[in-house]
Amino acid sequence: MCLTSCPTYELTHLETSSPRGRIKLIKSVAEGILPVTDTFAYEMNFCLDCQACETACPAGVRYGRMVEAARVEIEKHGYGSFVKSFCLKTIIPHKNRLKAAAVLLRIYRKSGMQKFIRSTKILSLFFPKLAEIEMFSPEIPDKFSDSFISEINNPPGEVKYRLAFSYGCLMNVMLPEVNKDTVELLNKIGAVVVSPARQSCCGSLNAHNGDMKTARELASKNIREFGRYEYDYLISNSAGCGAFMKEYGELFKDDEELAQQAAEFSARVKDITEFLAETDLPSFKNKPDESVTYHDACHLVHTQKIYSEPRDVLNNIPGIKLVPLTDSTKCCGSAGIYNLLHTGTSLELLKEKMDNIKKTGAEIVLTGNPGCMLQIKYGAKTFNTNLRVEHTVSFFNRHI
Repeated sequence: MCLTSCPTYELTHLETSSPRGRIKLIKSVAEGILPVTDTFAYEMNFCLDCQACETACPAGVRYGRMVEAARVEIEKHGYGSFVKSFCLKTIIPHKNRLKAAAVLLRIYRKSGMQKFIRSTKILSLFFPKLAEIEMFSPEIPDKFSDSFISEINNPPGEVKYRLAFSYGCLMNVMLPEVNKDTVELLNKIGAVVVSPARQSCCGSLNAHNGDMKTARELASKNIREFGRYEYDYLISNSAGCGAFMKEYGELFKDDEELAQQAAEFSARVKDITEFLAETDLPSFKNKPDESVTYHDACHLVHTQKIYSEPRDVLNNIPGIKLVPLTDSTKCCGSAGIYNLLHTGTSLELLKEKMDNIKKTGAEIVLTGNPGCMLQIKYGAKTFNTNLRVEHTVSFFNRHI
């Protein structure tokens, strides 16, 4: 059953590129029958870690844990790529470095340098891999969300909830307007929103790509920093971040100092749509006059098992035209930094996703993860689709 749910197996029809085949490889390496080799490293990283196989598996095999553990072994044996290591260890975990890199990217785009580089095709000639990565460079807003989201954000009226909010690392510099919409929406429903200034990257990208040491360091910082505040729930608007923060308890279960704090932290993490689905929302004031479809982010639907909640809230909007999307739970090809490491495969999956979106005839596609948003935005531009890509929370905020 897992074979038909696996995007890489559907593309290659190779047993080694299926969940079943990869589990066999992992077992063989774990038992010392096979060494860690180039082939083993390739297959573990060729996997999207979308965890669709977990949803399909009637036995409940936790494949994601196994492939992520295998990636740790790959890193130990020196099979990690330079691009991945540079992004995950040198840039993303360090807030000021990430912001500086984002500023440089903003200058690169606005100065005309990007237009010149692309017109001359110099990167394609001399640095083809860098040219592939450059294709996905996003627009960088003028302000990052940590510059305008206060530590304490009070609602205009009665206080009903006290919520913590993680604005993330990539969300902070690439999609600050989504973080702004999240805080505004939570304020509208009567929540005091606490967002610690010294919070760190959650560590999910590192954990999913074999750098568990950095992931644990980042997670421990967040546990301690958010632990300085009292709150009912910690809200995440990023599927991958929310999924990993829900696993902090298991990550530190053998840590004498942090085990209890980590378990309590994870127990209070909720995706924004998960929280909204169980909350009394104010009336939707603006009736949408657009047709809408919804793409399920992998770490929301397969890891966190959140499928009906965003649809339930959407269906409560009067007059909404919500069009079903074929294979809505299939990966769009973003998968963290997968589109940078396996660009060709990523684009094949993106084309299939865009074809299905086109068939809906929808004007807007909603999703709950930054990687999916940026990937589908790139797809809309590349495949000439007149489509607006929006985070689910931004859509909700516009209509409440």
